[in-house]
Parts: sequence; structure tokens; C-alpha cells
Amino acid sequence: MNWKVPLFKIYWDESDVSSVKSTIERGMNWAIGPEVKAFELKIAEYSKTHYCVVFNSGTSALHAQLLAHGISQGDEVIVPSFTFIATANAPLFVDAQPVFADIEAETCGLDPDDVEEKITEKTRAIIPVHFGGCPCKIREIKEIAEDHHLLLIEDAAEAFGAHIEGIRMGTVGNSAMFSFCQNKIITTGDGGAVVTDMKDIYERLKLIRSHGRAENTDYFSSAEYMDYIQLGYNFRMSNITASLGLSQIDKVDMIIQRRRENAAYLTSKLENIVQVEPLHVPQGYFHVYQMYTITAEKRDELLQHLVHNGIMAKVYFHPVHKSHFYEKQLRYKETLQVTEMMSSQVLTLPMYPHLTEAEMEVIATTIGEFYGGSKS
Repeated sequence: MNWKVPLFKIYWDESDVSSVKSTIERGMNWAIGPEVKAFELKIAEYSKTHYCVVFNSGTSALHAQLLAHGISQGDEVIVPSFTFIATANAPLFVDAQPVFADIEAETCGLDPDDVEEKITEKTRAIIPVHFGGCPCKIREIKEIAEDHHLLLIEDAAEAFGAHIEGIRMGTVGNSAMFSFCQNKIITTGDGGAVVTDMKDIYERLKLIRSHGRAENTDYFSSAEYMDYIQLGYNFRMSNITASLGLSQIDKVDMIIQRRRENAAYLTSKLENIVQVEPLHVPQGYFHVYQMYTITAEKRDELLQHLVHNGIMAKVYFHPVHKSHFYEKQLRYKETLQVTEMMSSQVLTLPMYPHLTEAEMEVIATTIGEFYGGSKS
């Protein structure tokens, strides 16, 4: 469908084309090369962490983190159900058990109180999610993790650049994952990264990413034998992809600023429609608006009205514990009241750096028309 206003558009310019073109024209090092390392250094610098390892997807990055931290069969990992399914699936990848905790309605992140209720003697880790680019109650969750001697692994897929009073998301836990899928703050088409201050985790991640191979130099540019010292995977990000990441990260502050300005403008246009309410941002929280989400009366009918009028909107997220896989095959029988309530009300509207005021006027007008133009 040709959307009048799509849910997202990738922000790119000629520097992205030039960066990728330069790597391709070199005729070497398309799979592994200097741009991968340069991208990792820039991510670490921007996120204010010591180490970074990039991956072919955010899901691979989550999987690798659990492996690197030694989470395995018999362990429990507390996760939200209000998330993309990869967060919950990651423990299953390593034969551990995902345990769902409820969210709180302010940030749509894990509720610290319910997290504490779900801790058992088998709990090894907590994976909170920073929903849509807004930090969750990560400081409170960190206190719980420390009190119970648990690993804290941040799913910051949507929150590159987000912070709480200057503390970057991705720096609070033992390690964190960012996603560079096409709709994220910056994009490499698909891709991900893990950041950490733990050197041992960094070294394990590099082995996991590349077949368990101990690499002292570029594998494809050396005649030297490199030994395989553990089980590993092909989770590598290509050098071409990293080239795109390098040009994208140079624009990240501008991209975030534009998203925040557009979010403020759209909020101003929606604030008098009493049947919808943008999610509030706690004081001191820096939201990067990877997604712009409202709660809405008659949400499903509003969604169809927007789609009918050429405006793409989407429900992020349906509860993972209610999916066929978890409910029917894995036999999860959870009741997560806030998760289920918010999942029945939330609607994500179009948001991207070059969203125009005219497009936002169309979004707001179309929503107002659905509710009969009613104002507060």
C-alpha cells in the first residue's frame, strides 16, 4: 500500500551512499574489515562504555549476551511481556526459562515491584526494555538486581541516545543491546550491538560472534591459522553494513533532536482530543522517540480509520505471553494486568526525523475526525 503517511521513513543522505560506495569499491573486506572496528569504537564512545561488539541483528546480540554471561539450562530470566518477542525468546535460545513480570503504565517498562515478586532461587538475570525510546525505571531495577546478586541486561534496542539525567541507557546494567534495524534511531538496515564495561564479557562476545575463533587479525586477510576454542556462531556484521553505521552515527544527535521536536509538535496537536493521550515522560527522562505512542479509546476502530485514510499506525506491543507460541505451545498461563490493559489501549503513530508539520496536521485531523472533532 502507498501510505499517505507511513509509520516510519529511513533518514539518509549522500554521506550514507558515499560511505557504503567507498567500501564496495575497495573490492576487499566486505565481510570483515576496518569499518567494523571503527563503528564499534564510535558506539562505545557515544554510549560512554568501554567495549562494544557489533552483530548482524539485535536478536543475535541478545542471544550472545546470555551465552557470554553463562546463562543456561535451569536458570530463570525475568522479562516483560510488553515487548518484541525476541526479548522473551532469548532465554529459550540458551535453554533457560523466561519469567514474565508486569509493566508499570508510566514508561511501559518493567514494574520494579513485580520484578521483585517474580525472583526465585533460580533467577539469574533481569532483562528490562526501554519502550519506544523512553528509559524504564532502570535505577530501581538495578537496585533490585544488586540486592539479589542478579545480572542486569538492558534491552535498549529502541533507546540509542536515551538517558536519565545524563546517565545513558546501556550503561546501567552489566551489558546492553542496541538494535540498528531499519526503523530504529540509526540504522544499518539490520544489525545490533552489545556494549559493556566488562572485559571478560567483551572477549567472550567476540568468540561467540565468529565461530568461537580466536582472532588476532582479520581472518580473510591473513595466512595465519586461528584456532577454534569454543562453540560459536556466525553473528558477524558485514563491513558494508558497518560503513553505513559509521555515517549514520555521525548524524545521531540531529536525528534525535528532530524526533523530539516532531513529538512535541504532534503532542501539541493531539492534546485537545480527550479520547487520546500521549504517553507521559517522567521528569529527568530523555526520550528519543524511536516510536510515538498514544493510548486511545476505541483503539482498534481508530487504527482501522487511520489505515483507511492512508495513515499507517501499529500496535506495539501485543502481549508475548498471549501469543500462540507461549500460550498454546509453552503453556504459559499468566495474568499481567497492566501489560494486558496497556496492550489493549496503545497505538503507535508515524514518527521519523523528516516527518513534516503538514503530515502531522493530517494525522491529528484524521484522529479528531474519528472522534467527531470533540475537544476538551
